[in-house]
Amino acid sequence: MRATVLRTQTTAAARRPGRLILTGLAILVASFVVFGTVLVQQITERTVRDNLSGTPAVTDLVIGSVDVPPPTVTDVRQVRAVPGVAEAVARVSTGVSIGEGYLNLQSDPGTGALTTVRVIEGSYPDQPGEIAITPRTAERLGLSVGTTTSGTGGELTTPAPLTVTGVVESSADAGYDAYAPDSAVIAWARLTTVERVDVRVAPGASTDAVRQRVTAAVAGQPIRSGAEVREAEAQAAAEQVGRLFILVGMFVSIAVVAAALVVTSTFRIVFAQRMRQLALLRAVGASRATLVGALTAEGALTGLVAGVVGVASALTLGYALPAILRATGHAVSSPGLPLAAAVTVVIGAVVITVLAVLAPALSAARVSPLEALRAASVTAGRRGIGVLRLVFGLLLAGGAVLAAVGTISQLPKPEQSDYDPSMPLLLLVGSGALAFFALVALGPLLVRPVLAVVGWPLRQLGPLGRMSVGGIGGTPRRAAAVSVVVALGVTLISGVVIGGASLQILADREMALSAPSDFEVTSNGGTLPPAIVNRAEAAHGALARVVPYRMVGDATLLRGADKLGDVEAGYPTSDLDLAALPSTGDLDVAQGTLTDRGPGRIVLNSWVARDAGLRAGDTVTLAVATGTVEVRVAAVLPGDGPLHAGILVDPADLDRLGVPAAYTGLLADAAGAGEDGRTAGVRALRQAIGGSDGVGLAVLADERDRNDALVRTLVWIAVGLVSLTVLIAVVGVGSTTALSVVERVRESGLLRAIGLSRTGLRTMLTVESGLYGVIGATIGLVLGIPYAWLAVQTLGIEAPLTAPLLPLAGLFVVLVGLTALAGVLPARRASRVSPVVALGADN
Repeated sequence: MRATVLRTQTTAAARRPGRLILTGLAILVASFVVFGTVLVQQITERTVRDNLSGTPAVTDLVIGSVDVPPPTVTDVRQVRAVPGVAEAVARVSTGVSIGEGYLNLQSDPGTGALTTVRVIEGSYPDQPGEIAITPRTAERLGLSVGTTTSGTGGELTTPAPLTVTGVVESSADAGYDAYAPDSAVIAWARLTTVERVDVRVAPGASTDAVRQRVTAAVAGQPIRSGAEVREAEAQAAAEQVGRLFILVGMFVSIAVVAAALVVTSTFRIVFAQRMRQLALLRAVGASRATLVGALTAEGALTGLVAGVVGVASALTLGYALPAILRATGHAVSSPGLPLAAAVTVVIGAVVITVLAVLAPALSAARVSPLEALRAASVTAGRRGIGVLRLVFGLLLAGGAVLAAVGTISQLPKPEQSDYDPSMPLLLLVGSGALAFFALVALGPLLVRPVLAVVGWPLRQLGPLGRMSVGGIGGTPRRAAAVSVVVALGVTLISGVVIGGASLQILADREMALSAPSDFEVTSNGGTLPPAIVNRAEAAHGALARVVPYRMVGDATLLRGADKLGDVEAGYPTSDLDLAALPSTGDLDVAQGTLTDRGPGRIVLNSWVARDAGLRAGDTVTLAVATGTVEVRVAAVLPGDGPLHAGILVDPADLDRLGVPAAYTGLLADAAGAGEDGRTAGVRALRQAIGGSDGVGLAVLADERDRNDALVRTLVWIAVGLVSLTVLIAVVGVGSTTALSVVERVRESGLLRAIGLSRTGLRTMLTVESGLYGVIGATIGLVLGIPYAWLAVQTLGIEAPLTAPLLPLAGLFVVLVGLTALAGVLPARRASRVSPVVALGADN
């Protein structure tokens, strides 16, 4: 009997491959995602190894290492004299301070096999004091071929001329890059050591023999082959990729759990549609254990087919996509053929499907033989949950609350400097996991209350709305199983969106302190000539605002005759006008208010306030070498002050202290947007500076752009990863709706027979599908917002909790739209069935 039942069930499943694939669709997607992740990691690592090494491919030997003293200039000359050495290039870089800003001067031969740059204008330097620059550097610094400037760098302490002879294209262009041959860099900067030496062996010469001779010439210096160095560079980059994919793996694991939940729900529907058949098997002698075994075998077959199809699809795309990208000019490597990983994914798909099918199989096997006497093959689904599941769910919910309370109790206290987030984060993850499994256990009890709230507007729209809500409410266990997966995805995405918005505010606050404007002109410890400020203020077409300021570094705080704090030299103090800066609104305060700032009132950063023992509202004496003034603390900032100032004062107070009226620096913003506006601003300020010695220009907006790009990239990566769970959820909604259409053929026929149009039936079923998203998105937002707040606080980064209403509303609408869209095709299928045929169907 056991073999007969097993053969009957598996043969029936194999005869209907469409339903088999539909039942295991979530596992198919999960298998595709998991194996696709393996292939993407291989593609990324191989691309990094093949294309991102900083050592040219023809380099045979590399002399020097960061772990030992660097090679000397004498070593370079001795290596070049070794027989068999065709070319030896010293790699060295040095920072150069020029009147207009900063250059990173790097050595490169400019021609030959070991070069890393390509001349696109002019000629490459060949003498000390000559440089080639990148295109962005030319724009930013206002330099061109033939321009001469002066600067200091390396061991050179007095300014020496630098002439631009060419413009080169390199792998990176940060806007301050310059190149010259190693001999020119060494001679101009008066260097005695280099970072390393790249050696190319002459054709026909033995690399091993040359290596022995070079070892004798530079005794004590480590010598590695070029292949070793390239492999080490690639391995370092690959390790970064590997660490990233550990994080990816965590999110993929969550998607796999979601797929298991969806498959469990799907099998419940499939087995419910075959209750009469199962009851007949029980009536002819099949035991419950036999049915459980047969249904589990069917699940294993489903998992096998889904796993194989998912792996094959991922492998096809994994090979096709790099080939397409290479054809369009992108350097992307192909993956390998990870057979072991493929087999593991398929086996995992089978195991997960078997585990997912156990609960539905045990429930279906309890069918009474008398069910065979029913006129229909479908039995009504259970609406409630058992006492054991209720108790277990309540225990999980209680554990989640206790873990959350434990997390809150360990949050960092104000001004706590030794905070370790490890334990609070562990508690938070535990609380989230317990809350999710509590939601799985108690979901059927939550569906109806949530549906009563979110379904109210639909019920007001008439019979179609009421039938749609009733269709979901009539099968709460099914609705809960699918909605819980949607809720998991929404919880993760809303947490990422809220956390990302909070981090963006924190980043904006940090930038308002370190980069409050697009440009800064500084005097390197002196004062700016008044003409520079005047010319900058007159450049209205290129600069939107100019805010000059004074900075003194020896201000102290006194109470009576006693000096406050432990700083001997004093605190950096500035009269920067915060009200004139557009980024002031991004600043936050720990105490007091910035609107209270004015003559006789100061603002302290957090470190100065702690060091001096002051709070908002305290009165203190501000002193410099030329005088003292009584002031009151108007506000305390939570971190550093703008431009790293410890004390912000009103300009009138600096005047009362006898500080000279000459400005020490100025801030300015570009009038135009984008790179063109920024370049115009740089040129205007450079014209304002003219030939003034000791005056530097920094483009703060570049730092702000890099910071914003990093935050946006991290947020989008996180959203993309957690969207895998949403994808599984949408697949679950589609398969659930498709299978429920089969289950409700007679119901659909009856509705059509009493006058419901095809459009009305399609609308009803599509709205039902969308309601899964409404319920899941509602629960997900309710959980996501508090957990996002806890996550931000647990990290100890002092970022404010921000709930971006528009993105969250958009997330809600998109999820509901996707789940409704998943039900469109099944609804169209149901509407095409004739009422006469549907009423006569036995499902």
